[in-house]
Amino acid sequence: MDANKKIELSRHWELNWVLLRATLFALGVVLLGAGAGCSKEPGDKEPTVTVQAEAAEKKTIEHTIDAEALLFPLQQVAITPKITAPVHQFYVNRASKVHAGQLLAELENRDLAAASTESKGLYEQAEAAYATTTGASLPEEIQKASLEVEATQRALDAQQKVYSSRQDLFQQGAMPRKELDQAGVDLTNAKNQYQIAAKHLEAMKAIGEKQTLKSAAGQLQSAKGHYQGAEAQLSYSEIRSPINGVVTDRPLYPGETAAAGTPLLIVMDTSKVIAKSHIAQPDAASLKLGDEATLTIPGQEDKVGGKITVISPALDPNSTTVEVWVEATNSKQPLRPGTSVHITMLARTIKDAVTVPASAVLTGQDGATTVMVIGDDGRAHQTPVKVGVRQGEDIQISEGLKAGEKVVTAGAFGLPDKTKVKVEAEPPAGDEKPSAADQKAPADDKKDDK
Repeated sequence: MDANKKIELSRHWELNWVLLRATLFALGVVLLGAGAGCSKEPGDKEPTVTVQAEAAEKKTIEHTIDAEALLFPLQQVAITPKITAPVHQFYVNRASKVHAGQLLAELENRDLAAASTESKGLYEQAEAAYATTTGASLPEEIQKASLEVEATQRALDAQQKVYSSRQDLFQQGAMPRKELDQAGVDLTNAKNQYQIAAKHLEAMKAIGEKQTLKSAAGQLQSAKGHYQGAEAQLSYSEIRSPINGVVTDRPLYPGETAAAGTPLLIVMDTSKVIAKSHIAQPDAASLKLGDEATLTIPGQEDKVGGKITVISPALDPNSTTVEVWVEATNSKQPLRPGTSVHITMLARTIKDAVTVPASAVLTGQDGATTVMVIGDDGRAHQTPVKVGVRQGEDIQISEGLKAGEKVVTAGAFGLPDKTKVKVEAEPPAGDEKPSAADQKAPADDKKDDK
């Protein structure tokens, strides 16, 4: 064998032997460490975990729903003129308080006033003509027909007397039968003439008089309509407030032209305001009309009370939320429409509710809620509970816990069931540990002194 190959083979065996010794040494160390860890001396004690705990209490808790809202006035009217005309005069300014029916502005209306005067004159003429037509004598044709009826009536009466006289004479034998029959024929003719005249008069009255009166009434109504239209046009030049409130906008000045359909004034009734908010459907289901609410206004310490007046029966299709209105009295005018506020709505009040701090409730990955109850054995027992209403830092336990039982409030996360625990005494009120910044402050002072 070559000498070089012998040297190389010798080095290879030496390297393998070193690696084998190192591996055996490391394995021995691991086995010794494991044996030492598994061994337990009879004097070793079970570890105790220090936690903070509080007892469950019975108290009155309120189910409230918080939401952000935007304030709106109780009523708002954008007053738009119906005619296009220059502004003659304004009688109010911005922030002026007004009442319903008050004259706020007047547009140029001289042409409308002249048209109204003309229409009024035509209406008065039509009234006089109608009175003359209805109160005057009947037309000439009706008068003739009436006279003819009167004449035939008198002829009929006279012929009736003649017939009655001849009938008496005939019965006495003083008159022949022929003359009595002639008197009867004359009486029948008189009756026929009277009936014809009466029917003619009736027809004249039914047609002639009716049409005459109808024509006069039509002229009167037409004149009245023109007059009322002119009065309405004139009234459109007077801008009046339909509600009580305050003027919030007046974009034009006297002399500028107000266009029909364009807002000339905006009046708001701010005696009350409405906070409109959108909340989730489950929260809305717990509310009802008349529930109390409070409004928190940015920059103001005092809260304003209100009541729920509207709960929309349908969901908003865009956000799938429910619109809720809270109405509040604004007598001192601290609430301004357009302000964003925070509203708290009281859904219900629960008396004698078992409550614990919210930090004591643990929620598992499956959504189950538990608390760690400290038993008489000094161990923390994981207890399933059913939570209810939360108010601030307190949460209601509706099932699984009784008042007086102690629950872990700090240190419960990751704590195994039945772990031995020690309750840490809470520091007295007002005693706080100095922060890191406070501890460094003296050193900083010394550095500054240098």
